[in-house]
Amino acid sequence: MVDKQELEVLAQKARELRRMTVEMIGGLGVGHIGGSVSMIDALVVLYYKVMNIDPKDPQMEGRDRFVLSKGHSGPGLYSVLADKGYFEKSHLATLNRPGSILPSHPDMNRIPGIDMSTGSLGQGFSCAVGFALGSKLKKDGATIYAMVGDGESQEGQIWEAAMFAGHHKLDNIIALTDYNGMQVDGYLSDIVDVAPLADKWRAFNWNVIEVTEGNDIEQIYNAVMTAKGYKGKPSMIILHTIKGKDVSFAEAAKEKCHSMTITPEMMRQALEALV
Repeated sequence: MVDKQELEVLAQKARELRRMTVEMIGGLGVGHIGGSVSMIDALVVLYYKVMNIDPKDPQMEGRDRFVLSKGHSGPGLYSVLADKGYFEKSHLATLNRPGSILPSHPDMNRIPGIDMSTGSLGQGFSCAVGFALGSKLKKDGATIYAMVGDGESQEGQIWEAAMFAGHHKLDNIIALTDYNGMQVDGYLSDIVDVAPLADKWRAFNWNVIEVTEGNDIEQIYNAVMTAKGYKGKPSMIILHTIKGKDVSFAEAAKEKCHSMTITPEMMRQALEALV
C-alpha cells in the first residue's frame, strides 16, 4: 500500500523529474520529449518504491534490473539516475554533446546505472528476457523490469522474446508498455495498429494487467506489486499513458512531440507549469 502522504511525495518527485528532463532536452534544443516524460511516473514507482538497487554499488549481485527497450526515451531515465546519485546532475546539461557520458540512447559502457545499451527497437526487450533467464539459473532472486514502446511493439523481435519468456515461465520479468497510441510517424492506428494489445500478450502466455490511467502513480504501484506476486508466467503491465504528459507544449503537439525542437520560450512556459 501507498498512503496519501507518500503518494504526494512521489507525485512531487515525478514533477521534479519532468522539470529535469525538460531542462535537459530544452538545453540541447531538440530531442525525444514525448516518450521521455510519459514514462516518468512508472520510473518513479520502480526506482523510488520497488526496485532492489544501490546507486553506490551499481553492479551489486542480485540487484533488480531495468532495461529501457525504447531507448530513444533515454533522457527521462537519465533524470532518474542522476537524481538517485548514479552520477552527478551536472552531466545532464551535456546531453548528446561531444565528450558527454549521456548520448541520446542509453549506453551501458558510459553511464553508471545502465544495465543494457538500447536504441535498436526490440533488442532491449530480448536482452531483458535474457537477464530474467540468467537470474533464474543463478537463483539470485532478482526481478527484471523492461519498458517497451507501443510503436516498438510492431517489431517482430518483441514477440520472439515474448514467446520465449512465456514458454519458459519467466515469472521474474515484469514488462511495461508505454501505450500512448503514438509513434514517430503518427498514430499507431494509422500505421500498424497493435490493438488488441492485451489479448496478444495473453496469447503469448503472459499475465496481463491493464492500467487505464497509466500516469497514475498509485495505479502503477498496485499493478507492479500484483505482478510481483504472480507466479508461473511473466507479467506485462499495459500503461495507457499520455504522450508528453504534463509538459504543455508536448501534450499540445500530440504525435509530433515524439522528437521535436524546443525553443527557450517553450521551455520557460513548461517549467513554470511544473511546480
